[in-house]
Amino acid sequence: MTSELRSAAWYSGTDRNSYIHRAWMRRGVPSSAFEGRPQIAIANTASDLTPCNSHLDEVARSVANGIYEAGGIPLELPVVSLGETQVRPTAMLWRNMAAMATEEMLRANPIDGVVLLGGCDKTIPALLMAAASVDLPAVVVPGGPMLTGHFRGEALGCGTDVWRLSEEVRAGTLSNEQFLRSESSMIRSAGHCNTMGTASTMALVAEALGTVIPGLAGTPAPDARLLEAAHETGRLAVQLVADDRRPSTFLTKGNFHNAIVALAAIGGSTNAVVHLLAIAGRVGIELSIDDFDRIGANVPLLVNLQPAGQYLMDDLFRAGGFLAVLREVKDLLDPDALTITGMPLVSYLDDARIWDPEVITPRDAALLPAAGISMLRGSLAPGGAIIKPAAASPHLLKHRGRAVVFDSIEDFHARIDDPELDIDADSVMVLRGCGPKGYPGMPEVANMPLPTKLLEQGVRDMVRICDGRMSGTAYGTVILHVTPEAADGGPLGLVQTGDWISLDVRGKRLDLEVPADELAARTPNQATLDGFAKPRRGWERLYVDHVLQADTGADLDFLRGSGGSKVSRESH
Repeated sequence: MTSELRSAAWYSGTDRNSYIHRAWMRRGVPSSAFEGRPQIAIANTASDLTPCNSHLDEVARSVANGIYEAGGIPLELPVVSLGETQVRPTAMLWRNMAAMATEEMLRANPIDGVVLLGGCDKTIPALLMAAASVDLPAVVVPGGPMLTGHFRGEALGCGTDVWRLSEEVRAGTLSNEQFLRSESSMIRSAGHCNTMGTASTMALVAEALGTVIPGLAGTPAPDARLLEAAHETGRLAVQLVADDRRPSTFLTKGNFHNAIVALAAIGGSTNAVVHLLAIAGRVGIELSIDDFDRIGANVPLLVNLQPAGQYLMDDLFRAGGFLAVLREVKDLLDPDALTITGMPLVSYLDDARIWDPEVITPRDAALLPAAGISMLRGSLAPGGAIIKPAAASPHLLKHRGRAVVFDSIEDFHARIDDPELDIDADSVMVLRGCGPKGYPGMPEVANMPLPTKLLEQGVRDMVRICDGRMSGTAYGTVILHVTPEAADGGPLGLVQTGDWISLDVRGKRLDLEVPADELAARTPNQATLDGFAKPRRGWERLYVDHVLQADTGADLDFLRGSGGSKVSRESH
């Protein structure tokens, strides 16, 4: 079996180079460790600065036990970790770097397979992008959501209730003292956000994609069953190497079809769109924002979780879990799409049951009959834009209003609470300079807080348009990922305050009501140009020079596709 293993290129033989590779790895390890036993990396994103992933060292130990029990050699590999709440200017700036660094370390080292440990928003997408590009046997263990915290007798949803409570302070209905008192109640345990934000979404979507053992995603981080499943995943990783089951051998367009159906049924984060597009680009599968609309637009919303609903992730787990959701839409899934186990995803659904129909609604009692993320095009978004109808106000899904334009997030913060700002509830708030190139990194600022003077009047939602992203924990009638972004010459950069904008979600339109000849004569104002002219160096410069637009996943142009795992030269 030694000749069949990739790691044998490092360890087999009696020459000086194989001696060096073995000797430096011995340190008490028996010689049998190098004799035909698969070397399995545990790509671990644990970090004290990524608090949602801080428990993954414990998960890694269970994975390692499973690997060793199955005859493999576990090798923990710390990789770049991104804390969504900590990293400035935005974690999205570093997703591609984390993916590239992980890919290169997997390729450079004597590794036959890998277990990917992620949790916080960008960590699972980055790990999957890396695994797809290096194309070694790989399986994901999601770190799981935290348990629900409570404040004043009410459950707190991470992120979602931060936005809600902070708006109540600005509206004058909650004191700042009470707001700050809720801070220590927000995070109750280890794990990522407990709402259906990006972290929860990507864990579940990764399972629908087939890269997680079915039934694992959504297991709360403190639950002992997470460690049990981690152990089993370690065992599976050894089998994946024996079977040569790599991403390219089982990921098909059908797997992405299932991920899109799942995204709609759970009311998942819009960020999943840009991540799935990037992962598909690494696998070499043609996927577009139109596929999200075509496949997901008419999928019913079945999960009653914040921000689109009432409950939280540990409620979803006790109510039957993700497989119970998928069972309700089994007929919409691709029956041939395989999972990492070698079995089709649909084969795991027959025994799944809903135990609490308030949390997971049966299909005939769906929360919304059609809840998928919708794609919009028009004169304001010729390359497309997206909106999550499940998180929007129904009365705003068809709307016409005057634009109130902000050239940057700093401009927005400086003016939004100015009592003299000419804005009303029918206005359309436009924020630009927040796309992949313009910020850079495409931050989660699109769910702009409403003006205080309107909050005091009872207004709680307005149409908002941005070339950036929105937190998966947020809500509102927000149009995101406008393409091309303002910094890439998109018409968003030419909008002026007072222009009329029309939105028709059902008609899939987003239009700027300015004659084409007048628009052609406009140029971006100086404030917009100044926002794009910040000095850049290092990764930031590389990123801005090579990042693609949101409609293809905001990956770097030279990272799309697979580089494989072959390394042609020796190190000595």
